[in-house]
Order: sequence, then C-alpha cells, then structure tokens
Amino acid sequence: MSYSKAEVYSAQVLPGEEPKDDSFNEITKAFRAFIMEFRLNNSFIYRDQLRENLLIKNFYLKVNSEHLIGFNEELNKKLSDEPGEMVPLFENAITDIAKRIAFLSDDEVPRDFPQCQLILYSNSSTVSIRDLDSDHISKIVRVSGIIISASVLSSRATNVQLVCRNCKHTMKMKVASGFGPLHLPSKCLATHNQESGRNQQKCPLDPYVVVHDKSTFIDQQVLKLQETPDAVPVGEMPRHILVQVDRYLANQVVPGTRVTLVGTYSIYQSKQRSSGTSNTVAIRNPYLKVLGIQTDVDTAAQGLSFTEEEEEEFLRISRLPNLYEVFSRSIAPSIYGNDDIKKAITCLLMGGSKKILPDGMRLRGDINVLLLGDPGTAKSQLLKFVEKISPIAVYTSGKGSSAAGLTASVQRDSQTRDFYLEGGAMVLADGGVVCIDEFDKMRDEDRVAIHEAMEQQTISIAKAGITTVLNSRTSVLAAANPIFGRYDDLKSPGENIDFQTTILSRFDMIFIVKDDHNEARDKSIAQHVMNIHTGNSNNNNENQEGEIPIDTMKRYIQYVKTKCAPRLSPEASEKLSSHFVAIRRRLQVNEADMNERSSIPITVRQLEAIIRITESLAKLTLSPVASSDHVDEAIRLFTASTMNAVDQGIQSGNMMASGKFAGEIKLVEDELRRRLPIGWSTAYRTLRREIVDAGRATPEALDKALHIMERHEVIRFRHQRQNILRETNPRGIPKAPFIEKVESVVTDPSNYETIFSAFSDRLQQYKYMELSKKQQLADLNIKIPDAEKNLEVIELLKQKKENEDDEEDKSIETNYELDSTLYTKATIDAENLNSVYLWLGAEVMLEYPLDEAVELLNSRLDSHKKQLQSVEEDLEFLRESITTMEVNTSRLYNWDVKRRREEKK
Repeated sequence: MSYSKAEVYSAQVLPGEEPKDDSFNEITKAFRAFIMEFRLNNSFIYRDQLRENLLIKNFYLKVNSEHLIGFNEELNKKLSDEPGEMVPLFENAITDIAKRIAFLSDDEVPRDFPQCQLILYSNSSTVSIRDLDSDHISKIVRVSGIIISASVLSSRATNVQLVCRNCKHTMKMKVASGFGPLHLPSKCLATHNQESGRNQQKCPLDPYVVVHDKSTFIDQQVLKLQETPDAVPVGEMPRHILVQVDRYLANQVVPGTRVTLVGTYSIYQSKQRSSGTSNTVAIRNPYLKVLGIQTDVDTAAQGLSFTEEEEEEFLRISRLPNLYEVFSRSIAPSIYGNDDIKKAITCLLMGGSKKILPDGMRLRGDINVLLLGDPGTAKSQLLKFVEKISPIAVYTSGKGSSAAGLTASVQRDSQTRDFYLEGGAMVLADGGVVCIDEFDKMRDEDRVAIHEAMEQQTISIAKAGITTVLNSRTSVLAAANPIFGRYDDLKSPGENIDFQTTILSRFDMIFIVKDDHNEARDKSIAQHVMNIHTGNSNNNNENQEGEIPIDTMKRYIQYVKTKCAPRLSPEASEKLSSHFVAIRRRLQVNEADMNERSSIPITVRQLEAIIRITESLAKLTLSPVASSDHVDEAIRLFTASTMNAVDQGIQSGNMMASGKFAGEIKLVEDELRRRLPIGWSTAYRTLRREIVDAGRATPEALDKALHIMERHEVIRFRHQRQNILRETNPRGIPKAPFIEKVESVVTDPSNYETIFSAFSDRLQQYKYMELSKKQQLADLNIKIPDAEKNLEVIELLKQKKENEDDEEDKSIETNYELDSTLYTKATIDAENLNSVYLWLGAEVMLEYPLDEAVELLNSRLDSHKKQLQSVEEDLEFLRESITTMEVNTSRLYNWDVKRRREEKK
C-alpha cells in the first residue's frame, strides 16, 4: 500500500448493533464486535494479534485508537470521555474473546484465567504536562516527556477475599485501579437471618481482614515523567507528574527514556499531614494512569515528523558547496576565531554512525570533545551555545556536579519508603549532548564515575538492591583549565593537565586553547567585541546571528541524525589505517627521544575517533558514504586538536635537547639524590632557594628534573606539591617489569609455557610477600597502642611519685590479673616505686628504672612507627607490582589465545 494514499477500513456491522443506549452489556458487545470484525487489508488484525499473544502466554491486546474511530466513532468518544467505566468493559470483552479462542467450551476455562489488559496507543496530538488542568480529569490524554525516576515493582490487589474475625463470614471485593485506597466494610455483612443476626450484633466494628492467599495481585510500578528540556519556558522549572503503570506495561522503561504516554488523567488523595488537614480535605493530587507507552527508540529526532517543505529546504542546504564552512561559522558567531573548535563542535552535533556488532557489542557514534586552556578564551560561551542549539542538551558545572548527579542515584520514596532510580545529567541527555564546564574542578572519584558512560554509553547501577543498566548515549563537550590556571609552554602536557590518561583517551578531540599575545589578532578581537557591544555587528561582513538561523540548525541536526548513517568507503578505510600506523610510529619515536610516555595517549580509541569524525563530516552533507576527502579533513581536525596537544610535549622536550639545559637537569637530579636519602623529604621552596636562587640552575630545569624523577617513581609530591619525598624501595623488593610488547618477551612461541609459568610464579611471590606484610601490619597495629599505653602508665607513676604536696595521693588502686578470667584488687605505693618490669618477649622480663623504662619504650615506639611506615610503603609498592604482573599475565594469555586461533585458521 502506498503511504500517500489514505487507509480504508471496513467492517461488517449489522444495522441495530451499534450501541443506542448506555447499557454496559451493549457497550461490551460493541467492543467484542470491534475485536472480532475489524479488518485492515483483508486481515482481522486484532483477532489474529490476540491469538498470537495467547500462544506465548501474553494476556494483552494492543489497540490503535484510530482504528476504533474508523470502526465506531461514538464508541471511541465514549472510551475517551469515560475511561474509568469503559476500559474495564473493553478488557472484559478482550478476556471473553480470549477464552473463546483458547477453549472450546466454557467448562474448560480455568477459574484462574487472568484478566486481559488493554494497551492503547494513538497518533493524536499531545498535551504538555503544564497544560493539564481540571478539564482533563478522568479523560484519556496523550503526554510526552522524559522518565526521570522509576520505582521497584510492587504488588497491587485487584480482588481481595475478606473474612470476618468474629463470625468467619467471607466475601470477595473488587479493588479500584490506580492510587486509590482500599476501604473495607466497617460492619459485618453477613446474611440477616435470625442466627446470623445475633452474630452480627456481636461482630465489632471493622471486623474484616484480608486473606492474601486467596486474593489476586498484579505488578505495579510508579514512574515520574518530566517535561523535556526544550519544552520548558525560559526561567521556569520543569514540571513533572507521577505515572502509574501495571501488568505488561511495568518494567518497560528506565530513567532517561523519552516516551509518549496514553493514559487517564486521574487524581488521588495523598497522605494528610498532621498540620493543616482541615484546609486540604477537597484537594487531590493528579497522576497519570497509563494505558499505553510509545518509546522513542533512538537519538535526538525520535518520533519527529518533517514537512515536505522542510525536507526540501534541508536537501537544498545539504547541497551547498561550502556547507561545512557555513555551518561552522554559524556556531557561536559572536565569538571571534576558534575556527577549528567550531568545526569540531559541528562534528560533535552531527555525530558518527553507531554500530551494533554481530555479538551484540555496540560501538558508539557520539563524539566527545575537551577544551583545555587559558581563562577568557570563550570556552564556557561555546558550551552555552551548544546547549542552546542541540535538540537535547544538559549543561552542568564540574564543581557542583557529583557522581550521582552526573550518572544516576537511588532515592527513597518518602511515603512508601521504597527505593527508586533517578537519572542524572548523562541519563537525561540520552541522545543529545552533555556540556560540562569546569571539568578540572570535579573530584577524581566523581570524574571516574563517567568513564563507562563516555565509552560504553551505559551506566551500571548496583545499589540498595537495585541492579540495572541505564543508557547514556550522549556526546560530552567539556571545558577545563590547566593545573596552574594558565597553560605553561615550558612544561609538558603531563605537568599542565591534571587528568588521568583513562579519561583523556575517551575524548575524540582535545584542544589546547591558548591566549597568545599577538598584536594583529588582539586588534581584530577588540574590533569584533566593540562591534557587538555597539550594535554594529554587521560591519566588516559580520553577521551576529550567523549564516543559518538557530531554529533551522536545530531542525537540520534532527533531520540528519534521523535520515543518515554513513559508512566508510574502501579508499577511506585504507587511508585511515595508514595514517593511524604513521602517527603511532611517530609517537613512539618522540617518546623514545624524550624518555617518557606521552600524557595524552594515542590508542585504538583515537583511530575510532577519526572514523567518527569522518562519518560526521559525511553526515553533514547527507552523504551515505564517507569519501577520502572526508578522511583528509578528519585527519586535519584530529591533527589540529589531539596531535597538537601531544606535540606540546615535544616542543617542551626540545628545550632539553640543548646541552646546557640537559646539564642543569642532571645537576638537579644528582643534588636531589645526594640531599635526600631514602625516606627523607624536603620543601620545594628550600630547593628553589638553594638551587635556583644560588644560580646553579634555572627554574625550568628544577621543575623538569622534579617531573622526570616523579615519573620514574624516585620522588613523590605531598601537601599540594609543596613537599618532596624520596621513596624508592630500600628493602630489596624487586620492581615488577611491564611488558610493552609480548613479542619482545616471547621470542620463541615454543617457550611460551615456561615464560608464562615464570611470570605466574613471580605474581604468586608478590602475593605471598603482600600477605606477610599484611600480617606485619596487623602486629604493629597491636604493638604501637600497647607501647603508648605502657608509656602513659609509667608517666602516671612518675607523676604520683613526684607529687609532694598531696601526701594522701601517693597510692594507686588497680585490678591485678591472676588468670585470664580472675582479677584481684592491688594497691601500688607510688612513693617507694623506683622501677618497673618490662616484658621483652621470648619469656624474658627485666627490671628497669622509671627513666630508663620511658627511654626504652620511646625508642621501641619510634622503631614500631618507622617500621609501620616501611610496611605501608612496601604494601603500596607490592599492590602496584601485583597489578603490573596481573596485566602482564593477562597480556601473555591473550597473546597466546590469539596466536592459537590464527594457527587454526
């Protein structure tokens, strides 16, 4: 059937069978006729659907309200206006037909045959949450929004069996759906004969109790639906509404899902508080009793429709020869310069093509960009513009963002005390962009929480008995400042960037934004800013609103994400692979020259990043295939961003190439090794005074030498880098070697088993040493408090002995241990006490004068504390070594598995 033609519905309806009155039997008969007789394309779709569902034990029927309108418009109007009465009749009709389909006769129908559920969906216009008012109460409405929280499943009774506690009278009672309470009869309803009448007089008030074993229950879940961010008026808080789903609609959505709900707008009475109840008797709270859920499956343009005029306009835009330049210039046109950053943001808004592999693994198509640089370089303004132009966007600041606020949290309902999930920023922005400003101000533990969300694009929750996985298919645009506020060219990226490589590798493009002093550029920026403030932005061929209007850009992004998913051409794939191998080789040479690893990693993730950039460039022009031209521009963008950041370390490393600078660094390293024995520390300002101020080396040489020694684990910074501690392992524990390349260790595959066994034995040795050190740590944690307690007792004895003013305060009463469970009182004459006995171990106890005992115990306490510090350092060293050896054994094992697979092929 062509989509341009109107659908034709037909049904055989005999005259007089339409409902002429409000009789429930007639209405139920009309619903049965709709299910049995409605045809679409010569197919009884609802009869067949119900039969298929019954075969797999699914007792529900999905009904399109447009079909019901075509069959009987009056019946659909009655369902929409009176759902409280009509929905149960519709479900009774479905259940009757289900019994007729599943069983030959009524005698074969089991008594526990479940009630079938009506699932209603529609394509009618939606109502905003803030537009729902009293006129919509008890009517079917269609509402769109985003699920922000979901409770755990609970059981709700549909039919309860009651029994009188006194006369044992039993009765069945039907429970209304929704949030309404269950009101039990206040009096016994036994039959009014003479005997039961006497019993009725004896039955007290509220005699009935619920028999749970003979009652019927269904699953119920409570959701919270919130307005989408783009539907919230400026300056207002987003509205939300409680949503009740049950049976087959429960557990269908998770926080962050964008949905369109069809349901009955109902009211319920919440639990009254102790104060002010007299004024709230007639006040009810609204909620939505859901009849159907339509889930927006994919990214930013789910469920959106585009008019023919819009599609023609978008196709015209896609054919513009300079669309890439025009679109990037339209990104924050009030900001001067930053052309490559604006082009990167264009790629981020378009996104690459997500892929689902045959084994179910999903490769992300969203692009992440990090802007790292000096203050006042318009980073925050770019983030604010992206929040405004992206169809789905959430803006947050790193300082005020916690791990739970970014990912998801488990909350407790104030009334039911049940736990439920509430999605954070990355869940609510599913299918859009998360803009994180002040990314460097986040705590490390909060920043680690988004690792999974940035790469796997899921958020795993295991809290309070709730174990689930939420989607966070978002792009991340982050802005941060260097460690010292401004980027220092004399320092390497590792010294400027306070991020771990684990988070840096998840960014597809990393821009280092510097506020360089350039007179010509400063004049241009000043002129641009003055034009904006004086309203003369159209001068010098400038257009503050950009080449493309914001609304058109937003719709175009939605259209592109919906209609286009380009793939790489063979030529583009070959060029990309060759380029990746070349930059890896170049990075290896640079790291060898500088004698340290790059703080900005170039891994397989960066190859996938270039692929995503290439696909986004092709998607911008609605091209189904990414060509070699797109690859060239993607490589240029990647080189101008991430590779430029890597090269910053090479430029700072070139300073070391001069013999004088290298000599100063060696002088500082030798001086530090001479001045700092193992375990000693010194202040940074002391080193600066004695080395830099004395003219023996430059400040750059001192900072570089300290950075190199920290990288080589010779020293460690403490107290916000103001104190320097030298800590190599002086107790002879060998450092675990790290396998860079397995082939360099396993030169002959026939020796693999021997080498793997040697590494496994080494790992076990480290673990045994760790166990021994843990035992030492436990012993020291007992000995140190004992020594401190002994010192306190001796100091008390000395104080009593030296107290000459109070003659009566010369004795001490204590409990003397005779056995492990037997004590006696003892009195110590402190005046004549001149010595104590100290237990030295090995069944040896010696008498010491008080002063010598204090000196010995102090010496022993100091020794224990130093030993404790050594043991703790050894444990930290061993943990790192164990981790390294576990990585080594894993890499050896994976290498062997891969080798054997290739041999089989």
